[in-house]
Amino acid sequence: MTKPPPRPRELRKQRTPAETAAWWLLRNRQVLGLKFRRQCPLGRFVVDFYCSEARLVIEFDGSVHSQPSQMRKDRAKDGFLRLLGLRVLRLPNGLVLEDPEAFCSKVSEAVGESLKKI
Repeated sequence: MTKPPPRPRELRKQRTPAETAAWWLLRNRQVLGLKFRRQCPLGRFVVDFYCSEARLVIEFDGSVHSQPSQMRKDRAKDGFLRLLGLRVLRLPNGLVLEDPEAFCSKVSEAVGESLKKI
């Protein structure tokens, strides 16, 4: 029997430094006036950040995401999210920590592309 995934509230308490930094940049509608939710459940998955208005999911990838088993899980998760009509933006953990402006730029670009399709 597999262990159930952690609940979103538990994940919010255990966030990575990248997730913490991103939250400070995304919260309070700081990106294009859009609301982002953190550790948001979508189906059987929990995504790092979700903006329902732009139908955009942001996922942070650390070194574990380069392992084949995790890559398969990520592909399955992304496929499910795309079936829901969501755009998935995967970014390396270091981006938001090393270059917050580039992070905000990539998010704004993805939001713009997502809004064109709605």
